[in-house]
Amino acid sequence: MSARDHHIEKAKAKIDQWNAEIDKMKAQVDEAKADAKIEAQKQLDEARKHRDEAEAKLKEMREAGDDAWDDMKAGFDKAWDSISSAFDSAMSRFR
Repeated sequence: MSARDHHIEKAKAKIDQWNAEIDKMKAQVDEAKADAKIEAQKQLDEARKHRDEAEAKLKEMREAGDDAWDDMKAGFDKAWDSISSAFDSAMSRFR
């Protein structure tokens, strides 16, 4: 497996994990009282936004040719770390 394929698989696995966390969060939002529900919905929306950003980056990575991959890797890693931190922050406020 190439380094590019490894990065793609790792990113896909993380997005799958985030999707599961979002599903759990959604169930909790659905059960929350009105006041808590508004704040929880905001946090859920924020988590989804970060997940969508990650999926867009994953798509860029998949579509990059092998030559472009070397140039993209550093930028992707930096963006991915930022998105991951933002997602984790949104999730931690929800818990």
